[in-house]
Amino acid sequence: MKVVDGVPTVSNTHKGIHFQILGVVCTAHFINDILQSLLLAIYPVLKGTFHLSFAQMGWLTLIHQMTTSLLQPLVGIYTDKHPKQYAMAFGLAITIIGIYVLSTATSYGLLIIAAVLMAMGSSILHPIAAHASSLASGKRQGLAHSVFQVGGNIGTAIGPLLAAAIIVSHGQFSLIWFGLIAVLIIPLLLKAGSWYKETLLLNTAKTPDINKVSGLPKRSVQIGLFILVLMIFSKFFYISSFTSYYTFYLMAKFQIPVALSQVYLFAFLFAVAIGILCGGPLGDKIGRKNLICLSILGAGPFTLMLPYASLFWTGILSVIIGFTISCAFPTIIAFAQELIPNKTGAVLGVMYGLAFGMGGVSAALLGELADHCGIIYVYSLCSFLPILGLFALRLPNLKKSTI
Repeated sequence: MKVVDGVPTVSNTHKGIHFQILGVVCTAHFINDILQSLLLAIYPVLKGTFHLSFAQMGWLTLIHQMTTSLLQPLVGIYTDKHPKQYAMAFGLAITIIGIYVLSTATSYGLLIIAAVLMAMGSSILHPIAAHASSLASGKRQGLAHSVFQVGGNIGTAIGPLLAAAIIVSHGQFSLIWFGLIAVLIIPLLLKAGSWYKETLLLNTAKTPDINKVSGLPKRSVQIGLFILVLMIFSKFFYISSFTSYYTFYLMAKFQIPVALSQVYLFAFLFAVAIGILCGGPLGDKIGRKNLICLSILGAGPFTLMLPYASLFWTGILSVIIGFTISCAFPTIIAFAQELIPNKTGAVLGVMYGLAFGMGGVSAALLGELADHCGIIYVYSLCSFLPILGLFALRLPNLKKSTI
């Protein structure tokens, strides 16, 4: 492999997998999502400091996630036509500024500003880094999305542990150290950004029709996209109940301390990361439609048992649920790419945007519901969401793609 300044050149983009590029974007996603997860992970700290209600925390999550949801598709569409070398580094830099504002915030208004800045940074980084990982993986699209997403999900899983170990003990201002550490990845992102821009421009100039699908009728494509959106709704609405309120559920039902509840949250999020890592290759092997059906529906029996489980079995079931339900997401993304060829950036932006948007809306709604009906009732209601996986049986059957 020919290397220039530590980055593979575009000459062999389609001859194999560029592990260096995958490593850089995966690491960047890991760091970005650690920073993003800290906002949710320190909710117990913020709740005590600013006397926040569940509804206020839910609205803070909604603002953060909806900002990401709205911006990501726009970034994906724009960078499909105008790839920017410095975009990934610029996105991470904005997130770091948001972390600084969060670490020094003295009011609910400043918390909102911090959430918006962090969301803006993530919105720029996510679709471009995901597209770069797709380009770097050649035809192994399931692998590409699994590797890329697992970096972010491991970061999301580690966030609560870091919050419990450092922020709970040393206070809100200790967040700033995480931002300073994130600065170290920016030079690597600049190099990866150069490779991404050159590769995308070369592909556009020489092989504009490289992505082929099975030639489905327009209505079948529309139905397929609708079902994929429904699967994203089911998955992320349920997972949002964990990322935003699982610690409060455990503390309310089992009277455990904050630090221990964060360990349970880490176990769930780590299972999510492993599920995503396994989901892409499994989808490549057994078929995307089969994997989506098994993943969403397969979580159903365990989600229905969770509200009635003891603390021990709650921990076990949450790990099983996290792994099972998360296997679907990289396959959903790859399926959407096959339905809409030659618009990779736009598809990634829209699908990731929808994922964040669903998470934000659900956090706000569940927060309001928790204030009125109690946090334990929320988990009883959400346990039925995986039943929506039945609709995945109606996904169109795709021929093997040449992506």
